[in-house]
Amino acid sequence: MSVDVIIVMGVSGSGKTTIAQKLADRLGWQFADADDFHPPENVEKMSAGMPLNDNDRAPWLQILRSQIDLWLDCDRPTVLACSALKSRYRCLLGSERSQVQLVYLKGEFTKILQRMQQRDNHFMKPEMLRSQFDALEEPEDAIAVDIGEDPDTIVDRICQSLS
Repeated sequence: MSVDVIIVMGVSGSGKTTIAQKLADRLGWQFADADDFHPPENVEKMSAGMPLNDNDRAPWLQILRSQIDLWLDCDRPTVLACSALKSRYRCLLGSERSQVQLVYLKGEFTKILQRMQQRDNHFMKPEMLRSQFDALEEPEDAIAVDIGEDPDTIVDRICQSLS
């Protein structure tokens, strides 16, 4: 069975949206950002500098799972940018299915913190990055790419791994 949904995952500031959008463009697939599916109360909480807990994430993950199921059922190949930090979150999203491929954007704390400090108007504050790294359970079943290279090179590496 072929891959129909690619989840580009990693901590905030790792480049998920940029890489997922470029990958979707390269493949001619639909792009979606998991941040767009957060309930307003989650966005408010993160905007106030408070990390989400598992209870906050549960309805968001259910919405994402429903979306992934819909994309698979409707044969709509999609690249989804989603933190998916914990193994159980990835399981809830259906990462064990053969049609779903994980891509893990791996980077060092200091490099990602620098990136986050340079961006404006994002609800995820740089002060919350440590909580992301604390929650991160690195996947063993993903295409792992280092974020140290430019986005086009990263997308090239992902495409090589997919083929």
